[in-house]
Amino acid sequence: MSAREEQLAAFNRLLDIMDELREKCPWDRKQTLESLRHLTIEETYELGDAILEGDKKEIANELGDLLLHIVFYSKIGSETGDFDMASVAHGICEKLIHRHPHIYGDVEVANEEDVKANWEAIKLKEGKGKKGVLDGVPASLPALVKSKRIQDKVAGVGFDWERPEQVKEKLEEELQELEEEVLRGNKDAMEAEYGDVLFSLVNYGKHLGLNAEDALERTNKKFIKRFSYLENAVKKSGNTINELSLEELDVYWNEAKKL
Repeated sequence: MSAREEQLAAFNRLLDIMDELREKCPWDRKQTLESLRHLTIEETYELGDAILEGDKKEIANELGDLLLHIVFYSKIGSETGDFDMASVAHGICEKLIHRHPHIYGDVEVANEEDVKANWEAIKLKEGKGKKGVLDGVPASLPALVKSKRIQDKVAGVGFDWERPEQVKEKLEEELQELEEEVLRGNKDAMEAEYGDVLFSLVNYGKHLGLNAEDALERTNKKFIKRFSYLENAVKKSGNTINELSLEELDVYWNEAKKL
């Protein structure tokens, strides 16, 4: 059996199992598109965690969970006659072909940026009932992810800085405006300027080829690991954190950094 045949056989097995679970399992039979939604979001974040941890085995496990959800949604759609696994798969195939005219058509591109610009331009033309470039940005996205998506979309139609240095200058300008509002003590104005700083920082990362969400989560995980080390070290010393000064805690923190 070739690798492709094995892949198709495995996918066919999953479809058969889904059919059987939907028919015989009380929990699976009860599920709806709405009831699965929050579970799918959780699985997506778990996949993101596995990717950031570099755990290849866990990545494969989480991909399997997400694949199950896609098959599950498609099974429910087939029961109402709205869509099924075939229409979902054909739909994404047609979309990929349409959005890659440099592969399946006669459009020429010079680099990755040309590909991204074409992608956004084609998506804008495809938009059904959408009037603007940003109409396709989901309202429910987390703010940090949303700002990156907004910037990607407007950059796709040419509204963007040309060089990272320009974005850095804008970031420094926004930081100065934030400091001015801090001195004035106006909380509402401070929040507005702080938001501008974050938005500019996300854009600066984009121009450096960095993803703000990934970078921040990487730091979150690093901080958690270091603070956990600090907690355990303090406990082993017979003290509690709130009994020690910041200078004393810094000793343990610096040990964690070395590890």
